[in-house]
Amino acid sequence: MANLIQLASSYVPVLDEIYQEASKTAILDGNPELVQAGANANELVIPMMTMDGLAEYSRNSGYVSGDVSVTNQTKMCNFDRGRKFTVDSMDDAETAGIAFGQLAGEFIRTKVVPELDAFRFASYAGLEGINQVAGDLDGGEAVIGALRAAATKMDEDEVPMEERHLFITPTLYGAVQDLDTSKSREVLSRYETVTLVPQSRFVTAIEQLDGKSAGEEMGGYKIASGAKNINFMVVHKSAVIQFSKHVAPKIIPPEINTDSDGWLYGYRQVGIAEGYKNKVAGICVHHGA
Repeated sequence: MANLIQLASSYVPVLDEIYQEASKTAILDGNPELVQAGANANELVIPMMTMDGLAEYSRNSGYVSGDVSVTNQTKMCNFDRGRKFTVDSMDDAETAGIAFGQLAGEFIRTKVVPELDAFRFASYAGLEGINQVAGDLDGGEAVIGALRAAATKMDEDEVPMEERHLFITPTLYGAVQDLDTSKSREVLSRYETVTLVPQSRFVTAIEQLDGKSAGEEMGGYKIASGAKNINFMVVHKSAVIQFSKHVAPKIIPPEINTDSDGWLYGYRQVGIAEGYKNKVAGICVHHGA
């Protein structure tokens, strides 16, 4: 049994690598070294910093004292999803481990990452106080105008250009590229990165299926009633609280699997996607009317 635990743990770095390559939102992940695991598997301890601003300097008394405080805040993960699979009995644990690696890799690419991206975009789109613009964009010129307005608003709000990331649908990005003008290139240069996001992951609200109720057995997610298609979203990395981790998968051999005569694989992904209340200026979403 100890060998199975070691085998399962060894796959975590591989799963993380697959996630990094497939996810559209991985670029917004916070530094994992700054985060600690909470008392429970679905909790994270995140450092929060506050500081006072400048004060008057006196030649007689010198500097006015100010406070800088760093507190560790326990945050409950708002993404906690899992699934278990059964694979036919195999000769040994090593062969079973290879099968799990293939299964988990495909599962992450085609099921986990799309839902995780959609959840994050919908979560950020629903934050109070962010710059929200509703309207349909017809043609490249309209897209350029909206992107320029978003960048200008962030400039006025003193949001740094560094780590300012643009997420946009392939259709709208293509409309901008078709113009191939200095104006279009200048607008895109005001963002550090540009990431193309399929519309299926890019909506203002989703509904996650529980995998067991009637009609929800397949699991995954669907677009929520009343949700709007997102045209583009701009996110400054410092504005969001985004962390994700793979819980070491469970691998249960057939001899102790009480459900069936096969290898049982349990996969779980936990994470958080929130925004800092004092940095809402660093998020802009443009969605359909």
